[in-house]
Amino acid sequence: MKVSTRNKAAGNANIVKGDTKIAAGKFTRSGRLLAKGRAQKFAGKIQKSVGRRQKAQGD
Repeated sequence: MKVSTRNKAAGNANIVKGDTKIAAGKFTRSGRLLAKGRAQKFAGKIQKSVGRRQKAQGD
């Protein structure tokens, strides 16, 4: 598997995990869990965009 594909897949996984943590944080009214979810979702978006850029460059 290419590095770009791995980054895109891992980015998507982090986005889903972040969404799950955000939902759990809202449900339990946990600000800490909500913040962790938002951070993980943001990191996933960055990782996914890195994978797209790598694919465009041919890596």
